[in-house]
Amino acid sequence: MKKIRTNLHLRLGKDRKKYCGLQLMETYFKLNDLTASKELLNDITSYAVKRNSWIKEHPSVILHFQQAMRSFIRAGYFITLQEKKKTATNQLENVSPLVLGLLSEKEYHNPLLVFKKAFKEYSIKEFDYFISGMVHFSLGIYDHLPERNIIAPYIHLTKMLDAAYIIIDRKGKR
Repeated sequence: MKKIRTNLHLRLGKDRKKYCGLQLMETYFKLNDLTASKELLNDITSYAVKRNSWIKEHPSVILHFQQAMRSFIRAGYFITLQEKKKTATNQLENVSPLVLGLLSEKEYHNPLLVFKKAFKEYSIKEFDYFISGMVHFSLGIYDHLPERNIIAPYIHLTKMLDAAYIIIDRKGKR
């Protein structure tokens, strides 16, 4: 009897082109709330640097969040790739500082700048390494701390969450 093998990598590559970054981000925000995501990211990062404590959330919630953030990062990367084809700058009036959050006015008017800057500084693998490291260190008590700078990727991820929410919100208003 002859065994028939299907090459899964080829199939996954073909199916991946169907989904664009905006659809992945819309799915992310359907399943996750912006403020809850930012709070959980903050908790994971803060508990990762504390030596004698671990996060109080259930580990399944943390691991689900890790997978969701990994898909979110890939969606942001897909948006930067698609941005070369089309530029969507939305000029708005003056905005209050409370609405801006961590974003500058320039980033608020063009949220794609946040993703460009983040992926210019860090790759997808480095963001994955950051997320998996923070989850690892937040779920247990360890004698050593993370060896890399954790502030810059944390700020980039927080800004990317804000920028993605703005992009999805503006797309919904059109």
